[in-house]
Amino acid sequence: MKFFSSSLLIAIPIAIGSLLPIASFSQAKPEFRGVWVATVDNIDWPSNRNLNSDSQKVEFIKLLDMHQRNGMNALIVQIRPATDAFYPSQYEPWSEFLTGTQGKPPVPYYDPLEFMITETHKRGMEFHAWMNPYRAVFNVGKSSIAATHITRVHPEWFLTYGDKKYFDPGVKEAQQYVTNVVKDVVSRYAVDAIHFDDYFYPYRIAGKEFPDEVSYSKYGNGMNKDDWRRSNVDSIILSLSKVIKKENPKCQFGISPFGVWRNFAQDSVNGSKTRAGQTNYDDLYADILLWLKNSWIDYVAPQIYWEFEQKNAPYQTVLDWWSTHSYGKNCYIGLGIYKGGSNAYWKDVTQLPRQIEALRKTPNVQGMIFFSSKSFEKNPNGWSDTLRLNYFKEPAKTPEIK
Repeated sequence: MKFFSSSLLIAIPIAIGSLLPIASFSQAKPEFRGVWVATVDNIDWPSNRNLNSDSQKVEFIKLLDMHQRNGMNALIVQIRPATDAFYPSQYEPWSEFLTGTQGKPPVPYYDPLEFMITETHKRGMEFHAWMNPYRAVFNVGKSSIAATHITRVHPEWFLTYGDKKYFDPGVKEAQQYVTNVVKDVVSRYAVDAIHFDDYFYPYRIAGKEFPDEVSYSKYGNGMNKDDWRRSNVDSIILSLSKVIKKENPKCQFGISPFGVWRNFAQDSVNGSKTRAGQTNYDDLYADILLWLKNSWIDYVAPQIYWEFEQKNAPYQTVLDWWSTHSYGKNCYIGLGIYKGGSNAYWKDVTQLPRQIEALRKTPNVQGMIFFSSKSFEKNPNGWSDTLRLNYFKEPAKTPEIK
């Protein structure tokens, strides 16, 4: 998930509303009610990278119990924020966001992923393992990098862009490596889903081109660069879809893309009536519609973090577009609770409740995911109370996968 200015219209995750003088909802039918728990840079959990194992467990249980009280039925927890791991891995070192130093195991030793899955399932909630496919070093100048990290073992697979290091998606060995990492998790852990967010090719940096000329020259095979980049992302999604279903047919594969697929100006057939500065198809090279049409993914969770009044990508416009472009797959709307109080529209206590009401009235939408967990502790505009006492008062099961 990424935080961007509204002028660029690029995505981030979620928060909720306060006690309002509107009718109470009883929502007993199946509905996905998820929360993103970001571990990168210790956004949500653990609160800092120097906690011992017991403190980490206490924090996670407190977080989990809060969301259960608020009526949630799923957590989407980031277990691989930067080609590192919140579990013992044969491929990748322990995350610096867990222990302070990449490669250092938790003390006393435990398996955080196994612990989190067990506690989440104990409460009747789903656990979706959120992984970032291509981000390898969170901050080139500051991140702790273990000697065994794949960027040191195979530096030729990686490119530096801005202050981060990424896999080069055009390198087939890199695609296979990521597939192996996902296969390892699905084969060893009872995760209900593997979940990827919006980071495929990175968001554009003004005036800088992603430096993949070498791999394009080597593997482009006469394709134009944009089509070649999209084909690289398509191939990793198809590879992951196959390996997930082979290892565990019950494990879902979900993608949470940036809210705008393409603008109408670039695609008068399938584009939305938006004016986003960057889009999935043209800038991140993520052809979400192809993956939905071909049933490579089980659900889509577009990040629609904009208010109804947003001029370039209004909430209702983008919501309606995804409703008609989910191709029979479950669609869960990413909501931006974190934006509570950020501007005049997000100071309106009805903004988030109206968004929930709108998605519930929209065909082909089966639920929502909020970004992010920390926002519920702050309770902006009293929205945590609103969810618990009004909108999520009645418990709901998660929807069946189509």
